[in-house]
Amino acid sequence: MSSLVRHITIDCADAYRLGTFWAAALDSKVHDDDKPGDPEALVEAQGSALLFVTVPEPKSVKNRVHLDLQPQDRTRDEEVERLLALGAAPVADHRRPDGTGWVTLADPEGNEFCVERSAAERAGA
Repeated sequence: MSSLVRHITIDCADAYRLGTFWAAALDSKVHDDDKPGDPEALVEAQGSALLFVTVPEPKSVKNRVHLDLQPQDRTRDEEVERLLALGAAPVADHRRPDGTGWVTLADPEGNEFCVERSAAERAGA
């Protein structure tokens, strides 16, 4: 058997704080073993596991890898509003007049991610 991706690991300034944001974004939770101040925080969500690791150096350039989120029970625009309320910041709006496109946001530490249309929105297009 070949290898599997176990975690997507994200370097950050505060593993627990950023893990808490992503747990809320993914309707999950930070692993029970992880506490504020710990050097790592694990968030396991349906289909993925994100491991946040505290590192001393700050983020300095655009991400070379980013997450694309697809809402499951709401529209893209509803999800963007929910994520902004959780603490995300707008980066770029790529929505088109015909309803296609995506929105690029940044998490509380500036890591970029995108919000795409839901499967229902794609099916209706």
